[in-house]
Amino acid sequence: MPTPAARLPIDKLKVPDGFKIEVYASGLANARSLAQGDKGTLFVGTRSLDRVYAVRTVDGKQEVKVIATGLHRPNGVVFHKGALYVAELSKIWRFDDIENNLDAPGKPVLVSDDFPKDEAHGWKFIAIGPDEKLYVPVGAPGNILNPPDTHAQIRRMDLDGKNVEVVARGVRNTVGFDWNPRTQQLTFTDNGRDWVSEDIPNDELNVLSEPGKQHFGYPFCHQGNFTDPEYGWGRSCAEFTAPVGLLGPHTAALGMRFYTGAQFPAAYKDAIFIARHGSWNKTQKLGGDVVVARLGADGKMTSLEPFLTGFLQDNRYVGRPVDVLVARDGALLVSDDYNGAIYRISAAR
Repeated sequence: MPTPAARLPIDKLKVPDGFKIEVYASGLANARSLAQGDKGTLFVGTRSLDRVYAVRTVDGKQEVKVIATGLHRPNGVVFHKGALYVAELSKIWRFDDIENNLDAPGKPVLVSDDFPKDEAHGWKFIAIGPDEKLYVPVGAPGNILNPPDTHAQIRRMDLDGKNVEVVARGVRNTVGFDWNPRTQQLTFTDNGRDWVSEDIPNDELNVLSEPGKQHFGYPFCHQGNFTDPEYGWGRSCAEFTAPVGLLGPHTAALGMRFYTGAQFPAAYKDAIFIARHGSWNKTQKLGGDVVVARLGADGKMTSLEPFLTGFLQDNRYVGRPVDVLVARDGALLVSDDYNGAIYRISAAR
């Protein structure tokens, strides 16, 4: 159940000086991935429920509608040329002309059902790249194992589901990616394995520079310099593409976006906002925030700074951020699946 609007922890949430945070929408149980339509409609996927939401502004207020039900883990949503693409665990659907049919969406078109049905890391974040291709990850079907050729990868395909190719391997579980506006390279978060230590391995920030040629280490090497105690024997981390940045151990780094809006100060141009859902198996929890990563001229991460904090209070979560989205007006939207809410961060005027 979503948290009632009056009980949302907005008073505990902190942003840097010069910014303000407010509740954009509430009542969206298990709100996860975000996408925005050409007319401003916000589409929201879920992982634990079977529904997809649409949030639109009516008479100055946000109206929440359920536009699809009966889906299995419809976590991934992306809007493109009037259509909404929705990724279930093993299928991808397309809802055409969706913003003109929010009250009665037509029957969706099946784009692809050629995905594994493993529940572990099976939920999907999807996006459409500058190459007009649909990018879809397939996570590892467990914590640590030597995955089959069908898993631990990122695929891309035509928008009709044809011409599928694997562009990245050795990816344990990415639930967020975007393209660098300067280099056009795919940049993605990846969640590290569990049950080695509370302090290693770190979640990763990775860059795909050679589609189809790079392996990012899983299950042999983690965080670029730590060989796995079970699968790393006889392997070297030098065999694999190292991350460009480390995002903290077990922080569950999920959604990420480059800031391409015009509302925030110039210092945030092309910086990466990353939602860290927060650790679940650390004694002292870590994450449960939104951080800002910046890349240097060499493409490596030069800094990782807090931006939205307060979800973690006395080692207990009062909210858990999942995805971030640069809205059309330049504000930053943040989903919180713990409370079923969307927050809006804007530059204070």
